[in-house]
Amino acid sequence: MKWIAVASFLALASPVLVSPSWAQATLKPALAPLNFLVGNWKGDDGKVADTGGTSKGGSIISAQSDGNALLRVDHTELFDKAGKPAGGFHQTMLIYPDNGAIRAEYVDGEGHTIHYVASEIIAGKSVTFSSPPKEFPVFRLRYELQAPGTLAVNFSMVPPGQAEFRPIADGTLHNGQ
Repeated sequence: MKWIAVASFLALASPVLVSPSWAQATLKPALAPLNFLVGNWKGDDGKVADTGGTSKGGSIISAQSDGNALLRVDHTELFDKAGKPAGGFHQTMLIYPDNGAIRAEYVDGEGHTIHYVASEIIAGKSVTFSSPPKEFPVFRLRYELQAPGTLAVNFSMVPPGQAEFRPIADGTLHNGQ
């Protein structure tokens, strides 16, 4: 389940086909509360609950489509308990407004997809995305601005047949802009 371990954060800044003028687009009002996510984030302290290993990498999150969407592009490197490389993969997440809700679509290099709805937003501070409760497993992804340029990320899930969220991975990202 390595894809679950870090599917939501911590990537090495991979090349992104985004021009600087696109990356600086102003977000439309529906997405403006999520402006704190925009940046070139890097992290090396990810903790992977399932394996006891770690992860490092970063995320490039940019305004796209004239401010009507946020695009997150990542590459994550995984390490086992002993600190030896254990693989890596790319991830993409598109965040967009839809009929009064904020939704997100996630896909990774291993072929996994997660459909999210923003279940809680505190403007300029945090956002929690959750997959629909009818789908199992249920995923929850939370970003919280801890300080200017410091973003805490937590990824958890409710496995099939269980009722409680369990941690999958967490870490801290720093804006490298």
